[in-house]
Amino acid sequence: MPQLRRWKDNIMENFVFSSRAKMVTLGFGVLGVICLIATYLFYPEGHHMRFWTNFLHNSVFFLGIAFMAGFVLAAFTTAYAGWYVTFKRVWESFSLWMLPALFTMGVLIVGLILGSHHLYHWNDPEVVLSDPILTHKSAFLNQPWYIGGTIIFGAIWYFFISRMRQISVDEDVNGGDANFSHHRKYRKYAAIFLPIAGFTSAALIWQWIMSMDSHWYSTMFAWYATASWFVAMVSLTIMLMIYLKSRGYFPNVTMEHFHDLGKYMFAISIFWMYLWFSQYMLIWYANVGEETIYFRERLDNYRVLFYANLIINFLLPLLILMRNDTKRKYGTLFFVSAILFVGHWVDYFLMIKPAARITIDEHSGHGDHGDHGDEHTYNLSAEDLDESPQFASANNSYIVDQQEGDQHDGEAHDQGDQHADDHSHDGEHADDHSHADDHSHDGEHADDHSHAGDHGHDDEHAAAHGGGEHGDHGGGGHHGGVDPTNRGFKAGYTLPGFLEIGTFLGFLGFFLFFALSRLEKAALIPKNDPYLVESDHHHT
Repeated sequence: MPQLRRWKDNIMENFVFSSRAKMVTLGFGVLGVICLIATYLFYPEGHHMRFWTNFLHNSVFFLGIAFMAGFVLAAFTTAYAGWYVTFKRVWESFSLWMLPALFTMGVLIVGLILGSHHLYHWNDPEVVLSDPILTHKSAFLNQPWYIGGTIIFGAIWYFFISRMRQISVDEDVNGGDANFSHHRKYRKYAAIFLPIAGFTSAALIWQWIMSMDSHWYSTMFAWYATASWFVAMVSLTIMLMIYLKSRGYFPNVTMEHFHDLGKYMFAISIFWMYLWFSQYMLIWYANVGEETIYFRERLDNYRVLFYANLIINFLLPLLILMRNDTKRKYGTLFFVSAILFVGHWVDYFLMIKPAARITIDEHSGHGDHGDHGDEHTYNLSAEDLDESPQFASANNSYIVDQQEGDQHDGEAHDQGDQHADDHSHDGEHADDHSHADDHSHDGEHADDHSHAGDHGHDDEHAAAHGGGEHGDHGGGGHHGGVDPTNRGFKAGYTLPGFLEIGTFLGFLGFFLFFALSRLEKAALIPKNDPYLVESDHHHT
């Protein structure tokens, strides 16, 4: 009987990573590797764009979960909170994924240096020189900033996260003194980490994700992406904690703790929607072409995901978690957590894939005429888009001059007449071709195309000429161009395919394998934490 009691005490205090759990998590990891290899081999289009976007998507998503776990530990410690202490080892194990996450970002950096991927337009010097917007942003959007920011800021994050973990583990053995020296030291590191993490994370989110839409920007984007990380992190915490409790671990974690986790998941889901709406509403109301392109692209070509994103990540948690008792039921919490975890992965999919799809279409539009797909001008009026005037300015030139009603890029469009283009490329005069009405949008008017005598040149952004139509492969689908309002279905871009889901499960498997391995290295209950008693008796 005493031996059984000691065994029960041991299993409550120390996690044992079973061989079955290792096999399952590593099995998912192997699936992810296979999917990545298959993506690289069978989808070489656009410099293996599908592979690189899948890799970037999951690298940033799980790095963000690790970052938010460390950030929340620092924030709660600085705020003198104690309710979470009973299970803080779970968040510590999540945060330590920062090290392998930096390795995956290192792979992206190598690809950036070698030109192995074309995720970012600003990484092409010729495009930057011919584009005044990218030239203006080049002080921030460049290789040294991307590489240096990722390595230096990421290393700083890992330093503080690993140092707080070391102090926390050492407190179990050498802590408990009257002055709470370990906790004071932990609090000091946490307080320093918070402002550093807050400012640097925004800069890296702009670099990693927002700069894929290189002309678009939003001052709210970093908040929005961080809120998505937070909900995903809390969702994964709830699911893992329910699993661990089912295995007999964390007996002191009660429904009160889950209730608080549910409240955070609910509250930040509402905050996420507030940021989404604020960003969308301001851009919609201002109707500035440089800003509306982001939402116009997603509304035109990703309508299913666009609205599913709102239903999954806002409407479902609102309706289900609004009731107080639903946050006290394991089944309901696990269900909502699983939906939100996948939902915010889809949210990041929607942040990344549309920009990559534009690059793919530009490559196909150019055929073999140059390595880099440059940004095209699609001169579409409100009638062309069959939309209200709002968002009519959004097109894939990334710059729209909305002066004089339907004038775009400084040139008026007459529906009945086609007039000559005065652009000259590579010293050769461009021919002006008028096309029949069957090539126009909605049968309204014909597209105006200019073809350079020599296709070997690099295309120039319309804005670089102070307006005027793009000289090579203008919109409307002619000569390899793609209609920006109807790109059609494309596997791995329009919706996540099997390879995307497999890659996601692979990253999740490796993440859980690593986190559970770290969880095994320390006692589950931080014995000498000064807030442990408060956490054990926590109730809302």
